[in-house]
Order: sequence, then structure tokens, then C-alpha cells
Amino acid sequence: MAQKNQDLSSRQLLDLIGLSEEAPRDLLEDEPLDGLNGDLWAALRSRYQSFIASHRFAPGDLVCWKPGMRNHRLPRYGQPVVVLEVLETPVFDAETDAGSTYFRERRDLVLGMIWETGPGRGDLISFHFDQRRFMPWTQEN
Repeated sequence: MAQKNQDLSSRQLLDLIGLSEEAPRDLLEDEPLDGLNGDLWAALRSRYQSFIASHRFAPGDLVCWKPGMRNHRLPRYGQPVVVLEVLETPVFDAETDAGSTYFRERRDLVLGMIWETGPGRGDLISFHFDQRRFMPWTQEN
């Protein structure tokens, strides 16, 4: 039986989506641009080299973002996630607005992570990503 929508206060809504005064989060998560030293050209070349450096992944591998490659809120930098599947044929984001950062984004890696908040806390969830943005996870990451 479907649940009826209940009116929520703004405080209840913030709690529901994982934001509260007890656990505030910076939604933009501005991180320092370490290593740039004002040299944007060098940073772009470095990020490009990192982007094209390939790794072979297999189901069960633990991976994390390459430095400077994160384009989604989750997983966080340094957070290990498990490879569930490597797609032979990439799928592409169906976003139709060419102004979106996800417009035709390549998705060829299915990753699993543990949901950390709310009713599904502790559940394994999966997302599709571009494997060129990931590297093998080690405890040093």
C-alpha cells in the first residue's frame, strides 16, 4: 500500500537528506587546489596525463578516485568502493542538455558502496562511472 505524503518541516527535510545542525556539510565542498602554484597549464597537463593513465579493473577490486578526477559527490576522495562490473560496451548518460557536465558522459564501470545515512544505511548501492577517473585503492590513498 502506498504511503501518503506527509508535510515535513524544513528541519525534518534536512534531517531526511542527511543535513542537520549536528552534522553540517559544505555542499560545495571547496577543496584547496594543492600543487597548482598558479600554473594552470601544468595542472591541466597533469590532470590529462592522470586521466589517460589506464588501469585494468575486475569485479571485486577496490578502487577510489584519481586525484583531481572526482566529478560526482559520491564516493568521497579516498573512500574505497568495490568494482561490481566492468562494462564491455560503455553506456552514455542520457542527459540531453549539452550544458550539463554529464552530457554524454561515458559510464563503463559499475561500483558498489555502502550507503551511510538514512533508512537505507548499511545497504550496498551501485552507481555507474567512467573508469578513467579511478585508480586501485590502497590504504595510503
